Amino acid sequence: MSIIQDWPEPIVRVQSLSESNLQAIPKRYVKPLAQRPSLPSHKHNPRTTAIPIIDLGCLDTDDITLQAKTFEEISKACRGWGFFQVVNHGMSPQLMDRAKETWREFFHLPMELKNIHANSPKTYEGYGSRLGVEKGAILDWSDYYYLHYHPSSLKDYTKWPSLPLHCREILEDYCKEMLKLCENLMKILSRNLGLQEDRLQNAFGGKEEAGGCLRVNYYPKCPQPELTLGLSPHSDPGGLTILLPDEHVAGLQVRGSDDAWITVEPAPHALIVNIGDQIQMLSNSIYKSIEHRVIVSPAKERLSLAFFYNPKGNVPIEPLKELVAVESPALYTSTTYDQYRQFIRTQGPRSKSHIDELKSPR
Repeated sequence: MSIIQDWPEPIVRVQSLSESNLQAIPKRYVKPLAQRPSLPSHKHNPRTTAIPIIDLGCLDTDDITLQAKTFEEISKACRGWGFFQVVNHGMSPQLMDRAKETWREFFHLPMELKNIHANSPKTYEGYGSRLGVEKGAILDWSDYYYLHYHPSSLKDYTKWPSLPLHCREILEDYCKEMLKLCENLMKILSRNLGLQEDRLQNAFGGKEEAGGCLRVNYYPKCPQPELTLGLSPHSDPGGLTILLPDEHVAGLQVRGSDDAWITVEPAPHALIVNIGDQIQMLSNSIYKSIEHRVIVSPAKERLSLAFFYNPKGNVPIEPLKELVAVESPALYTSTTYDQYRQFIRTQGPRSKSHIDELKSPR
């Protein structure tokens, strides 16, 4: 599959548009009627809910009943919601706050300093403003920064920002803790499928080879939030996502079982975990990778940090044989993560259309 080397048209920073005090957003960002969000000013208020909040600290106690209850809560969330919040997850609130503050400072740097790190669709690493390379596509109201952390062979400090001061050390500490949390969650998800605790990890190509990368999302203020989205509906193409949300400005919406969009209200210093398409496929759809999107605010900027934990690029991904039986046949054909993620990198976020294409013919 050919890798696209460059963007099809000049990149416009959404932050620059926002800061130019325009009254109306450019047509490039106006979504078709059916995709526009219904914001609180509309008659149909989007529902606000606390997706399950799970205390991971309970797994470190000697109370077997409490441990079992926590495993069960995670299992239920993965099978139903595909999303859950975790508290007492092992990451210090100070580190979480410093990471967010550092990135806020980065996005407030002068544009010429940020543009030193401008990205291309070849690897997406660096400072970007679009997903997908279709010329004339309708774009999302956001800028971002994307970087690789794991395996170390992919980590390239020259692609990380050098400002603000100490940002690389803070980033290193943050990503290290994220990696640890992902590895722990993978064990829990495996056990909850009735498998050996290292089964999912091995399906990802093993601990040393699994991928860990960070995407920092910056959603500037928007004069017409009812016409656009910060991030279009999609399910995450990778394995597992851990989001450090903006506690002050809600924006993440999850598609509920009745197709209504539900706004997630983050708990203080909680992390939001969601299942990605690769784990949906490996679990033969026992675990759900749920569609979500981001709405923007007319009054406040919003910042979030998404850490993605993914299979090694060339490992075949298909339903695990232990989960396939006559009464539950394999729902997906085999793919690799490298092949799979080319779709979102070229087409941009498109609901669940890609995973649906891989469903086994019946």
